[in-house]
Amino acid sequence: MDFRNPGQAASSRLAGSRSVQGAILVILFSLLSLQDAKAHDPGLSSLTIRQRPNSLEATLTLAVKDAAQVAELDKDHDGILTQAEFAQTRSQLETAVARQVIIAADGKVARAQSVRSRLDENNNVEVLLNFYAVGFSSLEIQSKIIASLPLGHRQYLQIQNTTGETVFERLLSAAADRATVQLPHTDASTVALVVVRSFTNFLCLGVKHILTGYDHLLFLFGLLLVARGFFSSLGIITSFTIAHSITLAVATLHLVQMPSRIVEPLIAASIVFVGIENLLRGDIPTARRMVAFGFGLIHGFGFASALREAGIGSGTGGIVLPLFSFNVGVELGQIMVAALALPIIWKLREHPMFIARWAPACSAAVVLLGSFWFVQRVWMA
Repeated sequence: MDFRNPGQAASSRLAGSRSVQGAILVILFSLLSLQDAKAHDPGLSSLTIRQRPNSLEATLTLAVKDAAQVAELDKDHDGILTQAEFAQTRSQLETAVARQVIIAADGKVARAQSVRSRLDENNNVEVLLNFYAVGFSSLEIQSKIIASLPLGHRQYLQIQNTTGETVFERLLSAAADRATVQLPHTDASTVALVVVRSFTNFLCLGVKHILTGYDHLLFLFGLLLVARGFFSSLGIITSFTIAHSITLAVATLHLVQMPSRIVEPLIAASIVFVGIENLLRGDIPTARRMVAFGFGLIHGFGFASALREAGIGSGTGGIVLPLFSFNVGVELGQIMVAALALPIIWKLREHPMFIARWAPACSAAVVLLGSFWFVQRVWMA
């Protein structure tokens, strides 16, 4: 039995009811806050800076939804960023990133020498920047781009030395978007060792690629089969070398791209063409140097695939030194093959029987093998 007066009992019930209502409101507000936090995930990006003997490389990785805050990538606003849309809008993103990712070496701001970007298979956007910087002991990094991203966004900063070892890590935010790091001293002998090792590795890769690139060798053999002397052979080899060096460079530097599904059949077609030309014209055609140059441009794209497989041109390493040393390796491989094959060809050409029968037979074999590779690469790929 309640001995309180009616007014006190009513007041107590009202207070209890208000307490329950307050608790319910607190719970609902908390649930709504959690839902809102989930709906507006601030996100995480990464910025990796790698030291090279004469440069710095920065790789910024963003989720597509974050990259869309920096530049208008999704043109049709359907929530899906396609490779075609990205190709049309990537320049806006590259310009914004180059302007807002600031790197200073020993207090001097480094300018980006090249900027590239790609949309990867995980629906992330990578922006790759190369800076010329050499002989520094400290770095200042500022990522102003965080201010363009959702409130609370964090960016994982990582700095690696020339051997790939991580020497600095920090989590950046809009309120703390910069970091300064003192780098361990790297003497000239260490830098020279890294350069020599890189040069040697890619030199050997170039030699190996040409010695195991049977289609390239067969094309070169077809060209030289009807060569009559040293200067004729030198002109053909020089034309081929200049041409494939041009396209190797432009393909590795991403100035011109050609997919392998087109390049590989064209290389096979070049072999067929040279073999048929040998059969129809017999002696060395007057335009053989132009043929070597024209098809050499195609073969250069084939050589570039070897560098792409090694990660060159994708932002994981320097470009100039590997490109140069790989090309030197290809030329050394060609010289080795020519030095062995040409004296034999010249000696055989002294016999009329070789010119009348064996040279056409060899050219026919070139046509047949090139045709086989063409069919294989077009219909059996």
